[in-house]
Amino acid sequence: MSPRILVAGLGNMFCTDDAFGVSVVAELAQQSWPEGVEVQDFGIRGIHLAYQLLEPYDLVVLIDAVHREGPAGTVYVVEAEPDPEPGPEVSMDAHDLGPDAVLSLVPRLGGTLGRVVVVGCEPGDIGTGIGLTPAVQDAVETAAQLVTDLVIGVKVGEGTS
Repeated sequence: MSPRILVAGLGNMFCTDDAFGVSVVAELAQQSWPEGVEVQDFGIRGIHLAYQLLEPYDLVVLIDAVHREGPAGTVYVVEAEPDPEPGPEVSMDAHDLGPDAVLSLVPRLGGTLGRVVVVGCEPGDIGTGIGLTPAVQDAVETAAQLVTDLVIGVKVGEGTS
């Protein structure tokens, strides 16, 4: 059986660089993907992502703007370590669930998570506005290639059974 992989873009397209994940997924959606790979734009619908994660995935790649104190446009790849125990109660505001809250909600809903990798980009501006800043726009292609490499690595490394 082919590994199941979810690539999920997160972010608010009306908040400048917060739209990074959405922009990368738009780029990735133009490619054809092997069987078992789902590429979806979740935008600000964190609660929908939490319910989607109740499905069993071998790998989940979350793409989002992340603050790590680097220069704007810096791309990060972070192996997430979700806690298998239910996290604290989170607000059910579908517009206010960040990746950490989504991951902590999954066990509360009765699910378990496999491997989760975050591909993030340091934003320059997350204020109101449409369109990425130049540094973050330049990082979209790099992030898309990193995601492709992650997915292909899992597909090749695990093969099909």
